[in-house]
Amino acid sequence: MATGLVPDAFHAGEQAMQLLAGVRGRMAQVGRQVIRDHMPDQHRELFTKLPMLLAGSLDDTGRPWASLLVGAPGFVASPDDRTLVIDARPAAADPLAGHLKQGAPLGLLGIELPTRRRNRMNGQVAALQDGRITVTVDQSFGNCPKYIQARQPRFTAPPASLSAPGHPVQQEGPRLSAAARAVIAAADTFFIATASRQAGNGEAREGVDVSHRGGRPGFVRITAEAAGDVLTVPDFAGNLYFNTLGNIAENPLAGLLFIDFDSGDLLTLTGSAAVVLDDPAIAAFPGAQRLLRFEPQDGRLIRAAVPLRWSAPDYSPALARTGTWNAGGSPEIVPAQS
Repeated sequence: MATGLVPDAFHAGEQAMQLLAGVRGRMAQVGRQVIRDHMPDQHRELFTKLPMLLAGSLDDTGRPWASLLVGAPGFVASPDDRTLVIDARPAAADPLAGHLKQGAPLGLLGIELPTRRRNRMNGQVAALQDGRITVTVDQSFGNCPKYIQARQPRFTAPPASLSAPGHPVQQEGPRLSAAARAVIAAADTFFIATASRQAGNGEAREGVDVSHRGGRPGFVRITAEAAGDVLTVPDFAGNLYFNTLGNIAENPLAGLLFIDFDSGDLLTLTGSAAVVLDDPAIAAFPGAQRLLRFEPQDGRLIRAAVPLRWSAPDYSPALARTGTWNAGGSPEIVPAQS
C-alpha cells in the first residue's frame, strides 16, 4: 500500500451504508487511494486562501457541534503537510469556545464558495497558544463540488469581531423559536458535524467530521411533533464515502450550523439524528436517495455574529435534478434556479 494512505479508511458505520448502497467493494479500493494521513499541497494551499473555516467538535457530554471560524485569508497556515495552525476563535456564545482543549478531536472543512472547492481534514488539537489552534492530521481528503451555492464574500467588520462578546443570543431547544425556524426555512446550505463512537470514547481514529449540505431554499422541512420540532433533509447522490451518515449509523447524534448569508446570523444546534431508508417521500422527492432526520435538543441563535456578508447565490447546476418541500410538507418539483 502506498505510504501516507490510510488503511481501512472507512469504519463499520460507513461500510454498512456503502453496503446498503451496493458500493462497498468499490469504495474499499477508493478509500485507500484518496484518504490520506497528510494533506496534499493543493489542500494546504486551499486552506491558506480561505476567509472562513468550518469546525466540528464534541462538548463535554459527547454532543457534536458545528462551528464557524473566520479571518483574513492567511489566518489558516500549514507549516507542514500534517499540521494546520488556525489564528481565530469562535463566537463567544458558540459552545466550541468552551470545550477547545488539547487532545480533543476536531473536524475541519475548508470550503471556497466562489469556486466550490472543498477539502476535509480530521485531526486532533495539538496545542492552544496565543489565540491559535494547532491541529494535527488523522485523515485528509477532498470532496466534490456538488450542491455548493457559489457566493462572493466580503468583510463588513474586523474578523476578530466574531469572538467578541455582546452579540445578542437566543437559546434554542427542542421547540425552535420563530426566528430560528425562519433561518432554516430560507436556507440553501447548512453544515453538519458528526462523530464515530470511537471519537466519543476518547479515541481519534476517525475523529469528528464536519460536512456541507446544499439544496434549493426550502430543502430542509420543519415539522412540529409532540416532543419538539423535527428537521427532515433529503440526502442526494454524493461521493459515496458516507462519512456523515456512517457516523450517524454508529452514533445517532449531530450538530447543525446554519449561516444567514445576508445578516450574518449563526444558528447552531445539537441533537439526535437518524438515517431514514424507507419512506414514501424518498421516491417522491426528486434527487433524494434517503432522508436525514434531526431532532434539536439545544442550540444558540447568535445575531449578526459573522463579520462577513455574501453576494446572491449562484445555485449549483446539480440542483436542477432535485426538488423541495411544499407548504404542506410534501415533496415537489420546483423550476430550476439560475
